[in-house]
Amino acid sequence: MQTRFSFGGDEHIFAEVGEAMSLEAFFKSLFITNAVRDARIKGVTEICPANASYQVKFDPDRIKPDDLLAELKRLDSASEKSEPVIKTRIIEIPVLYNDPWTHETLMRFRERHQNPDGTDLEYAARINGLDSVDAFIKAHSSAPWFVSMVGFVAGLPFLYQMVERKRQLQAPKYLRPRTDTPKLTVGHGGCFSCIYSVRGAGGYQMFGITPMPIYDPNQTISYLRDFMCLFKPGDIVKWKPIDRAAYDAAVADVDAGRFAPVIRDVSFSLTEFNRDIDGYNRKLDGVLHGR
Repeated sequence: MQTRFSFGGDEHIFAEVGEAMSLEAFFKSLFITNAVRDARIKGVTEICPANASYQVKFDPDRIKPDDLLAELKRLDSASEKSEPVIKTRIIEIPVLYNDPWTHETLMRFRERHQNPDGTDLEYAARINGLDSVDAFIKAHSSAPWFVSMVGFVAGLPFLYQMVERKRQLQAPKYLRPRTDTPKLTVGHGGCFSCIYSVRGAGGYQMFGITPMPIYDPNQTISYLRDFMCLFKPGDIVKWKPIDRAAYDAAVADVDAGRFAPVIRDVSFSLTEFNRDIDGYNRKLDGVLHGR
């Protein structure tokens, strides 16, 4: 996997690890950005990992661009020899699929959609060769997802499904973006799922909504007091389908300050995962639920 480097103006180096998203490209990007952070290279002011690339911002008065490029190339070579294992977390995210709020929103914007006579879930099920919305929800929630990057808006995670490429769910974005998306909508565009951390415009298909806040700039929510954004690259997400009663109960718990998300520490090996994907995902599920 050959990384392509380019300068972005006087203060940035952009590295394209792979042209297509893959866990291998993501792991290499994560390894290098973590190494840059740990090395505390003088003059580096910001590190931005992405799905299959990364960008480093630097102060050219403190480090010469060519010197930083040489250091990044050295770390790139070291990544090829490293064991693809990370210490991370697996997080359970409850989802009310086919909820009334995203349904009301998507119906307001049907003229911008590929299938104006159906819902986003119905459309996604059909184009992925599944015979029902329930079958699609099962396919969406049965396997875990990697957080490959956080951004676009504050706290929004991009999630990559941890199954063989031929089984990955795919769905295009709306023909034209919406001007409204409910906060905490679970969306999907291309091969990526996401959670909209705030209300606003968007173009991803809308599948449901979670009662679990993932971004709190005031840091009043118990599990977001240390940092306002829940997710970081390398986190693993497991969706948990819930009904309306469970959703309402979770919202009440959040409001009362007693909601406790299910989060477990885990060591993830890409080599072992690729050896037996379904078996490894069952292992992760066991870690999540204490089995």
